[in-house]
Amino acid sequence: MLDELKPTEPPDCLILPAAFFAQDTVTVARALLGCQLWQFHPPTSAWRAFRIVETEAYTQNDPACHAYNRTTGRAETLYHHPGTAYVYLIYGMYHCLNVVTEPHGTAGAVLFRALEPVEDQSLKTHGPGRLTKALGITRQAANGLPLTRWEHGLCLSAGQDYSDGQVIQTTRIGITKAMDYPWRFYIKDNPWVSVKAASV
Repeated sequence: MLDELKPTEPPDCLILPAAFFAQDTVTVARALLGCQLWQFHPPTSAWRAFRIVETEAYTQNDPACHAYNRTTGRAETLYHHPGTAYVYLIYGMYHCLNVVTEPHGTAGAVLFRALEPVEDQSLKTHGPGRLTKALGITRQAANGLPLTRWEHGLCLSAGQDYSDGQVIQTTRIGITKAMDYPWRFYIKDNPWVSVKAASV
């Protein structure tokens, strides 16, 4: 479990508060670009930083969302406090990391589709399944963790701001419902983005 690693406090960084995630989900998905995911790495007893370069938004009124017409099962986590980690398994083998958005009791989440390693660029983090594999993130270890706190070894901090001209907004990928929603965002020309597409 990540919370059994007993990490020390991370380097000087501004950890994002719950209020940041309690906004409209699409707004949060765009605002997270350039922010950083921090993970405590036990083998080196150090924190590793990853720049968020690609995201997707999902809301409870969205047919592609796990909380669409559902409040129980795996959808339950999506109604938790904003800033909570939501991790699920797809195809029986790939974990996907999300952060819960919207006010407590309203479901929403942002999927992390790609991260750019700040230091170790040998890690394969260009894709939602690849990044969780590279970081060792699983549903059992991380689902339900507050990403607004560092004590569990996984948190989110403020980072670099990008102008609208540096960001591509386009439709989501890998889904079969609501495929026309332009709720995917990524940093233009960033080599870590999973799939490039034209803006909408």
